[in-house]
This record gives sequence, structure tokens and C-alpha cells, in this order.
Amino acid sequence: MDLKQIKEVIRLMKENDLTDFELEKEGFKIVLRKENKLPSPQIIPQIPQPYYAPQHQMPQTVHHTEVHTAQGSSAPSPKEDEKNIAYILSPMVGTFYAAPSPESPPYVQKGQQIGEDDIVCIVEAMKVFNEINAEVSGTIVEILVENGSPVEFGQKLFKVKKA
Repeated sequence: MDLKQIKEVIRLMKENDLTDFELEKEGFKIVLRKENKLPSPQIIPQIPQPYYAPQHQMPQTVHHTEVHTAQGSSAPSPKEDEKNIAYILSPMVGTFYAAPSPESPPYVQKGQQIGEDDIVCIVEAMKVFNEINAEVSGTIVEILVENGSPVEFGQKLFKVKKA
């Protein structure tokens, strides 16, 4: 391979945005490498976190549903049961998990009594598993989200009859 052919290979590498060229022929070997001007991206290995190992707790907000009627209105008064209902909401966007691992039973079930400090589920956000506390005492009336489904910030997860 002569100098003219090498220059032609270099021109073709530039035109086609190639970074490497290697040729070996009859005892002759040429290797051409174009240095990348941009810093090469660093690949940082991610160590997968076990599903059952929550790492961080986020404060849980509980909203109470109340129905107000205008004074002197003929609107029917709310049922006694609805006055004592609270909802446990998702504190973040993520994925809802009802149990600490796929083999484990769920943290809570419909009809179960819970206390304010009881863990009711996990919400995974960006590979961080966040335990969600009830922050309300009472009985689980309804589980509003399916296991493994995505949840939004402020989305209702559980309906609770307050104690």
C-alpha cells in the first residue's frame, strides 16, 4: 500500500465518519484510528437493588374527604361512613408494589386494621424502593391500585375508614 492509497483511506474515513480502519495483507498491516474529540461516555455499572430491600422512606400525605353543604340547603347529608374516610396517596411518581418481594404476602389487605406507622406498600422511583407508611389509623376499605402498576404523584392508593 503506497502513500496515495493511505491518503485515500483517510479521506474515506473522514467522509464516512469512521473512527477505525485496519488492513492486513501479505505481511503488511496498517491500523488507522481517528481520535474522538468528544469525551467518551462513561459507563457506570448499576448494581440492581433487591426488590425486598427498601432504601428510603418518604413522608406520606393523607387527605381527608369531607362533604360540605350550604346552610339551609336541601341537599342530603353525607352518609356517616363517608365522613370517616381517608385516602393514602402516592408521594411520588413510580411503580406500586403491594409486597416487599414477589414471594411475600402483601403488606395490607382489604379489611385489615392499620396504624399510622404501618407500612402499606412500596413505590419504586428511579430504582429506589420507598416504603409508604399509612399515617392514618383505621381499616383498609379498598386497595385502589394493582400490584406492579405505575402511579402518579398524589394518586389514591388506599381507601381507609378512620378509627
